[in-house]
Amino acid sequence: MSESTPKLQDLAIRTIAMPKDTNPFGDIFGGWLVSQMDLAGALIAQKYSKKRVATVAINQMSFKKPVEVGDEVSCYARIDHFGHTSLTIHIEVWATSPLLEDTHKVTEGIFVFVALDDQGHPSPIDRTPTKK
Repeated sequence: MSESTPKLQDLAIRTIAMPKDTNPFGDIFGGWLVSQMDLAGALIAQKYSKKRVATVAINQMSFKKPVEVGDEVSCYARIDHFGHTSLTIHIEVWATSPLLEDTHKVTEGIFVFVALDDQGHPSPIDRTPTKK
């Protein structure tokens, strides 16, 4: 695939970059993007662990291009590793400019989530397939 096509196929979250998400110069905050990625990763981690999860690490992060106000921001995710109590999730963020009809990767990162029990302690993940 080219750099103009998402490589990770699980769309976890989609939103629009708004003026409230900018610094005084009108640039979208990197922290806002990290927040969107954290939400996306948590959704995938909860779906596959079937438990409450918490972010415990961001192992790698790189920003490639800026996000503009009004861009449609899509987070794609893939589970790279299942641990005993944790999941490592690779997340890519793609932005689409509605006016220019241009889609490009803006950032990617590796997030680690831990499954939690009712008391907030790490809890083993059951990887047995769910019976229907």
